[in-house]
Amino acid sequence: MSVALPGAKNLEDLSLLVSLHAGGDRQGPGGDAETRRAIDLAGLNWDPALKIADIGCGTGASALVLAKVLGAQITAIDFLPDFLARLQERAGVLGLSGLIETHAQSMESLCLTDASLDAIWSEGAIYNIGFERGVKEWRRFLKPGGILAVSELTWLTDARPDELETHWVSQYPEVGKASEKMAVLEKNGYTPLGYFVLPEQCWLDAYYRPLQQRFASFLETHGSSQVARKIVAAEEHEIILYEQYRTFVSYGFYIAKKLTPPRNRSTPSTERPMLP
Repeated sequence: MSVALPGAKNLEDLSLLVSLHAGGDRQGPGGDAETRRAIDLAGLNWDPALKIADIGCGTGASALVLAKVLGAQITAIDFLPDFLARLQERAGVLGLSGLIETHAQSMESLCLTDASLDAIWSEGAIYNIGFERGVKEWRRFLKPGGILAVSELTWLTDARPDELETHWVSQYPEVGKASEKMAVLEKNGYTPLGYFVLPEQCWLDAYYRPLQQRFASFLETHGSSQVARKIVAAEEHEIILYEQYRTFVSYGFYIAKKLTPPRNRSTPSTERPMLP
């Protein structure tokens, strides 16, 4: 899952954000158990012939689970080489290097073959291109009946505190309710197979607490520069918002199947047959 980089206004900002997040097992909320749950909802089983692309894979949390659980061939894609290098290290330690091939690409210009994939995975990363654009443009890479599994920032209630809404809309204007995301999937040629909300531990234990533990060394490494301090302050603000308003927002995990358009049936003739 590729890290959120809304504050990366220049190369220095991007470099510092990568420095902060590259050491993490996750670059956004998630969990191994939740990846496995999505695999089950997708109806996927162990099959070395499966071809799966993990788009916005970050340092590889979901790619590693997919490879281990399914034995599939995983194409792990992220635009940040530092994240992919960390993924390769982790795959080597786990003995999964032969199943995972990394590619440094932008999700806006993917070098994938049409109708070549059994599944597309993207945990906490599709926001980089936008949910609707992503599900629409990535559909062509799936085989008929192929699976799309993505986690997406989602409102859990119809109304929410102004402070929370202002923050997330400024970061990701496409944030919406699950019903709205389901409608986007259906409109763009998918049938939803499953949906669930990431629990609090996916935010706190798996992402925010490890991130907080890296703040001190990050500031020390970068001499407590003004930019580094601003990055930490922004992350702390987001953490405080989540802790205060966690009942209103989370990531929703959406699992859907690519529909194959039905063939056009010939319109029955209304003319009577000619008599001899």
